[in-house]
Amino acid sequence: MFTNIAPRRFVFSIILISAFIGITLFNLSEADKLFAAIQQQLSDGLGWLIILLANGFLVFVIYLAFSKHKNLTLGGPDAKPEFSNVNWIAMLFSAGLGVGLLFYGVAEPVLHFSSDSIHENAASFSDKANLAMNLSYLHWGFHGWAIYGVVGLCFAYFTYNRNLPFRVSSFFSGRLTQNIWGRVSLDVIAIIATIFGIATSLGLGANQINSGLGYMEVLEESFISTVGIVIVITLMGLVSVVLGLKVGIKRLSQLNIILCAILLSIIFLGGPTSYILDGLVQNIGSYLQNLLSLSTNTQGYLDSSWQNGWTLYYYSWWFAWSPFVGLFIARISYGRTIQEFLIGAVLVPSSIVFLWMGVFGNAALYQEFIEPNSLATAINNDIAVSLFVFLEQFPFSQFLMGLAIVIILTFFVTSSDSGALVTSMLTAAKKENTKDEPPMILRIIWAISLGVIAIVLLAGGGIGALQTSVIVTGVPFAILVTFAARSLLKNLNQ
Repeated sequence: MFTNIAPRRFVFSIILISAFIGITLFNLSEADKLFAAIQQQLSDGLGWLIILLANGFLVFVIYLAFSKHKNLTLGGPDAKPEFSNVNWIAMLFSAGLGVGLLFYGVAEPVLHFSSDSIHENAASFSDKANLAMNLSYLHWGFHGWAIYGVVGLCFAYFTYNRNLPFRVSSFFSGRLTQNIWGRVSLDVIAIIATIFGIATSLGLGANQINSGLGYMEVLEESFISTVGIVIVITLMGLVSVVLGLKVGIKRLSQLNIILCAILLSIIFLGGPTSYILDGLVQNIGSYLQNLLSLSTNTQGYLDSSWQNGWTLYYYSWWFAWSPFVGLFIARISYGRTIQEFLIGAVLVPSSIVFLWMGVFGNAALYQEFIEPNSLATAINNDIAVSLFVFLEQFPFSQFLMGLAIVIILTFFVTSSDSGALVTSMLTAAKKENTKDEPPMILRIIWAISLGVIAIVLLAGGGIGALQTSVIVTGVPFAILVTFAARSLLKNLNQ
């Protein structure tokens, strides 16, 4: 049962994760303060580096997509795609976004709009709304997907074209990787980043489901209820991960896309449609026009607390998720060319995000325009309830709230089972057939671990602890990805 497990990577990761859980549970009263202090120090000291790296990866993706290597097929000239374009994009979207898009889809544009930290005193409603949408696009658009694209391409190229295992250590050569513990250390960094990145999304999703059910007066909102939700979803994720990639994850991803399309269509057609369309056109044009200034703004001459809590948090979250999403994208992208891979992994999901944020964000801003501060006040009081306060203004609001909870639930399960699958692949022994499923025992262990860590983070500091965990794990992996991109380009040019 344990013969297909890489013992050093598995045991070392479990020890580090167990140590974190033990230390946090031992002193819950101080954990919140510690998490906040760590986040502050990393953001203040390394914010410039995180922003620089995120921009660098976007430039790198654009270069590779149109370079002389664009027609290289992942898997060799005779390799054929394993999944159709529709299923491929559905799985990209579901794994790459998780519950975050539903958690922040309404809340973020409104919070940016109502923030005094980023607007001039004389700013008009139009200027504030446009900047709010531009920042939302910045945080969810090209930069994050470019990070996923670079990591995913590294996994795919070194595994399918160089016949190396699905591991971060496969990206590198030289003195460090000649030593077994050097390779193990690189892989463990990726495993820890993956675990905490996904646990953050699970914690956000559980909070939102709990808040939604509480708002609908179906379930009393409490920490115990949140824990119960995490446990139930973890068990559902276990079932899906046992079914495997082609049954569980594929079918759930298809369901995610269908349900999201239904909810998006209802909001678009049932809301201020003309207002949304006007906003979409203006937002996208303004975002593209101001992309350079938006993406390089470090708030160097201002109080950086807003930047730390938003842009740096998001970029770190993308980096923390990148080993998970990157490996998952690589696993489902056999037979794609480099150009097809990068366009599919960066441009297509970003376009879907712009549409989603444009519809929900502009519909939410319209509510603020009609009744100033009503939605903003509710969101500032409890960000987890934002989507449900927003949906309450629509006809058949109870149905829409129920549909939203089901979507969050399916995203939650997809993130859990995809994360367990990927972490299992990172800790499995090398196989000759890279498309084989990892050992069942590993998938079960990691699915349970994700739920446990989400609960511990929520107990140790709530959403603040979740944010800190992705910054702490995302920053070191961001540096690793820089060297991985250099290694990829070097190998492609050989």
